Amino acid sequence: MKTVGEVLVDLLQARGVDTVFGIPGVHTVELYRGLAASGIRHVTPRHEQSAGFMADGYARVSGKPGVCFLITGPGLTNAITAMAQARADSVPMLVISGVNRRATLGHEGGHLHELPDQAGMMRTVALYTHTLLNGADLPAVLDRAYAAMLTGRPGPVHIEIPIDVMSERIEAPDRIAPLPGLPVPAEEALTGAAALIAAARQPVILAGGGAKGADAELRALAAHLDAPVVTTTNGRGLMAGHPLEVPASPSLGAVRALIGAADAVIAVGTQIGPTDYDMYVDGEFPAMTRLVRIDAGPLQATRGAVAEAVIVGDAACALAALYRRIGPARLPDGGAERAKAAREAAYQGLGAKMQGEVEVLRTITATLPDAAIVGDSTQLIYAGNLYAEIPRPGAWFNAATGFGALGYGPPAAIGAALADPEGRPVVCLVGDGGFQFCLSEIGSAMDEAARVIFVVWNNRGYGEIEGYMVDQGITPVGVTPSAPDFVAVARAYGMAAEAIEGTGDLAGALARAEAAGGAGLIEIRLP
Repeated sequence: MKTVGEVLVDLLQARGVDTVFGIPGVHTVELYRGLAASGIRHVTPRHEQSAGFMADGYARVSGKPGVCFLITGPGLTNAITAMAQARADSVPMLVISGVNRRATLGHEGGHLHELPDQAGMMRTVALYTHTLLNGADLPAVLDRAYAAMLTGRPGPVHIEIPIDVMSERIEAPDRIAPLPGLPVPAEEALTGAAALIAAARQPVILAGGGAKGADAELRALAAHLDAPVVTTTNGRGLMAGHPLEVPASPSLGAVRALIGAADAVIAVGTQIGPTDYDMYVDGEFPAMTRLVRIDAGPLQATRGAVAEAVIVGDAACALAALYRRIGPARLPDGGAERAKAAREAAYQGLGAKMQGEVEVLRTITATLPDAAIVGDSTQLIYAGNLYAEIPRPGAWFNAATGFGALGYGPPAAIGAALADPEGRPVVCLVGDGGFQFCLSEIGSAMDEAARVIFVVWNNRGYGEIEGYMVDQGITPVGVTPSAPDFVAVARAYGMAAEAIEGTGDLAGALARAEAAGGAGLIEIRLP
């Protein structure tokens, strides 16, 4: 017999959890009773929103769910933004929170951290939420949470445990239920899709974040079809270095022209949402001929663009099955030339300012080719979401698409660094405005010896928003918040830091930060 909190830790460990993000409080201390002896690493951020963002970055790099322990009320509400970002980007996140004693729920008696209906609030953002009223139900509830989080389109789930249930003693289970797998793609769907694709002479593939575990299968099918592959923000790094790669946004005219001219389009693991496909909200994304959609979630496959064929299942499995059914490989028939023309035209269409920012990204990848680049909503990231050559899948992600939360980049970068089994560095690109949402997480990076290089793009305010206001004929207001001396703040936490004027010495600064090891900060002061 063990307490509910102790059994929870045992069950998480049995499912491969090795890291938990959270800030202990009186409403969660019972969850910590078995944590110290478990071997699970606990990471303490400076804010619960950062706990969620750290879990997000951890999940994207590790391939496992990010796990948070949060107090009831403000601890949980602080993390809702991070959960919404995870839902928008299909990131698996398990949030375990406290809630007040069972007898008080729904009465609004003025108890500490009380909410009228905490579970009801969570249903608006979580794929699944459950209030554990009986401690003995914990194993079954956790099984359902994992199934909801990982079977189909991934996302955040939530379990709340009343503080009087946490200390209940229950029988420790001797096993965990097996996780249901993704459905095997239906034969009828595969046959229909293969027939559509085989009849095409100029196919194009759209690859999103749902395909990042299927790079080998994607390369094989693309070569088999001689089809250019357009990668979205979360798909960037797929097909890296391949002649058929188009690492440019489908919001750009040149990429849209490529897609519009295609006589078949295969969309793999992509939402086909406007923050990737209509970033400028001009409504000019072309109609797609013979659209085939591959998605892990049947509901998601029915949202947005209507397809002629829908395949539900794991991306790697579906791509391999299509490869086998399409027939003999096609002789190269201009696919590489179409991809090259789209790449070159997309880059030229960026304009001088964004081209300069893309060159900054090229400096980063050339100097630190093994690094992942994790970003906040800032000018470098906006440029890279439009065009960036990333050397491997999963090495580029940020919050400038989908939900679009500021303050995401630094904590997500810390989570990413802690998750990387090879200990590769992470470069965090963050603006001077966005960094102030979570500046204290510099301390978290130092506490955990996270291998993160924070690159602060200091244009003295919200430069992108200021430019947008000017373009709309609006006198800029509220876009020049003052910033601290970032180098001094970093050094106050014991972090190595330096400032450079412009980007001329960025390669040298990155090399110095990498040589120093651990966490570091580079402030780029712009004119």
